[in-house]
Amino acid sequence: MAAPAERSAFYALRPGGWRDLVTLLHPPYTAWHLSYVALGAAAAPRVHAGRVAATLVAFFLAVGVAAHALDELRGRPLRTCLSDRLLWGLAVAGLTGALALGALGAFTVSLGLLGFMVAGAIAVLAYNLELFGGAIHNSAGFALAWGGLPALTGYWINALALRPPGVVVALACVLLSLAQRRLSTPARELRRRTVALTGRQLFSSGDEVELSAVRLAEPLEGALGALATALPLLAAGLVLARL
Repeated sequence: MAAPAERSAFYALRPGGWRDLVTLLHPPYTAWHLSYVALGAAAAPRVHAGRVAATLVAFFLAVGVAAHALDELRGRPLRTCLSDRLLWGLAVAGLTGALALGALGAFTVSLGLLGFMVAGAIAVLAYNLELFGGAIHNSAGFALAWGGLPALTGYWINALALRPPGVVVALACVLLSLAQRRLSTPARELRRRTVALTGRQLFSSGDEVELSAVRLAEPLEGALGALATALPLLAAGLVLARL
């Protein structure tokens, strides 16, 4: 693995051109959060393939595109070369597309979807632009917005009601998002903010190893990568089993 300072994230590509657009999507994390939509849907009494597909696309546009574009506008944490104009364009297009799909679902399936649309739009803007004094730009806000809400939406659009199975799955997704936050925060600090790290780890056997940012980041990012692969596979398997 390259030294943390060389890349902004373990999944980041070399800066420039189309690679910046791929990095901007945070592919492992976007797939991770989309899996919550599918997990919520799989808990519903009946799974509607069309509704699941539309909800996945809507959350991809809202979270994968709009939220990440807004996040990159604040200090370029991914170190992309994308212009402010392009990032704003992606954010507006992503959120508009997500709301358009939501409106279509509201008028063809149930007007009850409007509440989830409003909650999602507020989450994207308030979290990533740190509105309301950054009141929801924290671990709890992250877990509820990107864990609980996708799962509840995925369940509700299929069940058209909120029942215990959907709520329990949503709570599990909240906790999974909290776990992601606990792993990703120190990993980001090691990659993006650490300029020097020194020390030694002494073992009871008498052996010792030199500590480095790479050594400390490896288990964190290894766990994140494994979870980002396992959860989409789990969600896909459960949805396929219900279709």
